Amino acid sequence: MQPNDSLAEAIGLIGYATNNDGIGGVLKSRVADFRVEEIATTITLNPKGRFTVAKITLTNWETNRFCNNLAKRLSISRNRIFFAGTKDKRAVTSQLFVIDAPQFKVEEIEMNDVVIEVLGRTHQKIGFGNHRGNRFTVVVRGCAFEDGRPMNEQEALQEVERIRAEMQNKLGTGRFPNWIGPQRFGSGRSVTAEVGRFVVQQQWAEAVHTYISKEGEHESPEVATFRKHVRENGITKEGLALAPDWLGYERRMTEHLLDNPEDCVGAFRKLPNNLQLMTIHALQSVVFNRSLRHRLENGISITKPEAGDLVGRIDEKGQLSANNCVIVEERTAPRIGRNCELGRLSVTGPLPGRDVQTCEGDTGLMEQSVLNEMGLNDTDWEIEEIPRLTTTGTRRALTTTFGEFTVEATPKASSESLGERWHEGPKVGDRWHPDGACLKFRFTLTSGSYATILLREFMRVPLNQL
Repeated sequence: MQPNDSLAEAIGLIGYATNNDGIGGVLKSRVADFRVEEIATTITLNPKGRFTVAKITLTNWETNRFCNNLAKRLSISRNRIFFAGTKDKRAVTSQLFVIDAPQFKVEEIEMNDVVIEVLGRTHQKIGFGNHRGNRFTVVVRGCAFEDGRPMNEQEALQEVERIRAEMQNKLGTGRFPNWIGPQRFGSGRSVTAEVGRFVVQQQWAEAVHTYISKEGEHESPEVATFRKHVRENGITKEGLALAPDWLGYERRMTEHLLDNPEDCVGAFRKLPNNLQLMTIHALQSVVFNRSLRHRLENGISITKPEAGDLVGRIDEKGQLSANNCVIVEERTAPRIGRNCELGRLSVTGPLPGRDVQTCEGDTGLMEQSVLNEMGLNDTDWEIEEIPRLTTTGTRRALTTTFGEFTVEATPKASSESLGERWHEGPKVGDRWHPDGACLKFRFTLTSGSYATILLREFMRVPLNQL
């Protein structure tokens, strides 16, 4: 069963690897329920090194916000702090940072809910993806049947084992669909990819007005009033007065349009560079998710290649070498299929762009149908007004791996330690029950895959419960 979920529909995240019922439940009822430990690549320490290396544990910190705060404390540019990947905010996360600052200054830093363990000095920087993966410990609370009844520990554990066994039978040991999770699309509103579609089509007025005024499902009354005013009246001083101070990007865009009504590109540039780029990445991600969904719905394997598929090599860190993908032919399909079974190769899906190669045959037609459905069939992905947003495109593996998987029942937490969401209780459309079992999952994932996507296969809940 697929819950009625408008966010999942908007980002193409529909479908599962198996046909089981799932355990329901909710994640992150408290911050300590979601723990992430980065599996770091080796960094060579050198007492004469330019950079300070530190293992930093964050509790309920968004990674980029922490880096901004750390840079201010150290009086350095944010660009002098390096790390391998952003982690979940509502979580306890541990990862390596390489900081271009004196070791003694880093050791002196004290911040709430931050533990800094300085390891030494190095000449090496690290960058995105420069780690071997992540180790997760995650508690699912309030397991429930589809009709809302609480599920006991034995029932929940048996359902997890059924799903794990069927997923292994269909996809292979330790494999699951490599959906791109909701984190890629921003929080709260399913607006990022929609804005990206207007950007690649260079419809700047639509891009800006969509970002400012598209309504979100769970926004405060003040925000909803502001967005509704803009939808009904356009950009006005009265609308700006309605915008809460915390809507900083929307306010800056609105102010720019009040002063420069025709300069929609300038208004879009009021977004930070990384958020501008995120709109393009989110759009690519919807195309990928919908292509994966089409394969599942049409009964086409996501692990066994078809003639016309593009397959790529998987490296020792479990990452796809997207630059070396090859087309599967009838004569090569058996050999490539065996290498896919062994985990050396993987069938891929599209993250479209200016130069990306597409599949051939039936799967190529299916990928093209997704672009047609989204109105992107004639898009060249060249963005003349902001060239750095032009993307060449790439491919992404349709499946990824998990390891060291265990699951066990865990005691229910005291009520006072749980968050507001738990105390509000299940809402219409939710699937969890306060009397349901609590399970603790442990597993490792390669870089670039999402813990919430693996847990989604077992939980079968609306995305707002992940």
